[in-house]
Amino acid sequence: MKIYKLLLLALLVIFNTDQLFAHALWIETNTIGKSGQQHEIKVFYGEYVNNEKEKIEKWYSDVKEFSLWLTAPGKEKVKLNTVAKDDYFSANFTPEKEGIYFITVIHEAKDLGGTTKYEFSSIATVAVGKSSAIDLNSISNSLKVSTTAAKIHKLNTPVQLKAVLNGQPLANKHVSVFSPEGWGKEFTTDANGIINFSPIWPGRYVVEASNFTKNSGEHHGKEYKAEWQGATSSFEVVK
Repeated sequence: MKIYKLLLLALLVIFNTDQLFAHALWIETNTIGKSGQQHEIKVFYGEYVNNEKEKIEKWYSDVKEFSLWLTAPGKEKVKLNTVAKDDYFSANFTPEKEGIYFITVIHEAKDLGGTTKYEFSSIATVAVGKSSAIDLNSISNSLKVSTTAAKIHKLNTPVQLKAVLNGQPLANKHVSVFSPEGWGKEFTTDANGIINFSPIWPGRYVVEASNFTKNSGEHHGKEYKAEWQGATSSFEVVK
C-alpha cells in the first residue's frame, strides 16, 4: 500500500509539472495601429492550441499580478494600467506618431513548480505608418520570440520568426507555433535563431519558445534547482 501511494504521488507531481509547462502567458492586439486612435490590448493565460483561456482566478501562483509595459518610438517604457475581465486583462494606449510600439510583460511566478522557478513573458508589436521591421534588441526581456516584421501576414506565404536569449540568437532550439484551428508544430531554429513556415489557416497564431536550465538558488525563501523561461508572441494571418 505504501509503494502504491508513493507511485500515485509521483504521477501527480509529473502530471502537474506537465500541465504547468503547457500553459503560457500571451498578448493579443492588432498588429497595425493608427496615430491618434486608441489601441486595445488583451493578456491571456492558458493553452492557446486547445482554445483554453483560464479564468483569472485560476491563473498559476501570482501570475495575475504581472506588469504590462509600453515602449513608444524614442521614449522610455511606461507601465500601462490593466483591467481584470473574466479570462483576460485589458489595457489600451493611443499612438502619437509613426513607428514600432512594443508591448511587453515578464513575470517570475512567486511559487515554485516542485523545485523549478518559472518565468512567463510575452511581447507584442504595433506598427503605425510604414515601419515594419522588428528590432528584438529594443526589448529588454531576456528570452523573446517574434515575427521579424510587424505586419499582417497572408495565407500560404512564408512567415519568418526569430528567437533570442540574452541578446544572442537562440540557435538549434525548438519553437512551437500554434494556429487558431488547434494545430501545433515544433520547428527548430537555425544558427541565427530563425525559422520560416507558411500558414495554411487564417486567424491569430501564437508562437512560444522556452529555455530550461539547471541552476540553483533561493526564490521567496524557497530553494530551487532549475529555471524555466517561457516566451510568446502572436501574429495575424488573413486570406
